[in-house]
Amino acid sequence: GIVKAVDATVRAEFASTDADVRISLESKPGAKKAKVLKKALQKKISYTISSLPHGVLKMSPDINGLVETSTNVAVIRTDKKEIEMETSQRSSVASEITESAQMVSSIFTMGHADVSHEHAYPGWKPDMNSKILKVAQSTYKKLYGKEVEVKAIHAGLECGIIGEKYPGIDMVSFGPTLEGVHSPDEKIYIDTVEKFWKFLLEILKSV
Repeated sequence: GIVKAVDATVRAEFASTDADVRISLESKPGAKKAKVLKKALQKKISYTISSLPHGVLKMSPDINGLVETSTNVAVIRTDKKEIEMETSQRSSVASEITESAQMVSSIFTMGHADVSHEHAYPGWKPDMNSKILKVAQSTYKKLYGKEVEVKAIHAGLECGIIGEKYPGIDMVSFGPTLEGVHSPDEKIYIDTVEKFWKFLLEILKSV
């Protein structure tokens, strides 16, 4: 009854963004009798999870419609000795990654959890006045006769790591068309590979 009610609620909430989402519960044939957590620990865990922010924290003030900072509850693992929860914080502004990570850390600490931080992709703030971006734009138009579509995305990129090592470096990121990145459905449009290879060579001739 409870599971069916939650399933119906979740399916209604995500109907337009994840139509295939399902919540179900089933028993395993032949499974040994399971042990459950003590109620006090159950409360600490459930309170902590429900307190954790999940989603957009701040939109970009510079680029309309771009998420600047977000956090998400990523993975929860349970074994015989411990329960481990992982969260991810992303931002194009490095200081905001630190701030959001500290906020999440405070919630875990209040839930009596041990907290550790792992370094991920640093922020890479979009620069619409970038010199190399302007070169890329003019090069694309010269090659293909139309304006290139410039976008900023809310994701971790290698440019963030490079920018952390070489502060102030002027960078642009581009590549062939990909879909479903980092999922079992990931694919690349092969006919765009040669197009962007030519684009790269032509940019190199102009710098």
